[in-house]
Amino acid sequence: MTKQQLLAKLDELKSDYVRIQGDMDKLEYVKGRVSSAEEQLIRLEGEIAEVNRQLDEIDD
Repeated sequence: MTKQQLLAKLDELKSDYVRIQGDMDKLEYVKGRVSSAEEQLIRLEGEIAEVNRQLDEIDD
């Protein structure tokens, strides 16, 4: 992937993360089940870390 593609993917992942975090906050407020949202956040954190690692390699 090019640097531009990685940056676009990073923006998309961050957007998804914020959206899911907001959904999780709503679920907690209404005493809903948040485990699925937590799993998604953990997965996204891993993907964000991987994209950042790839960006670091490009910058080297």
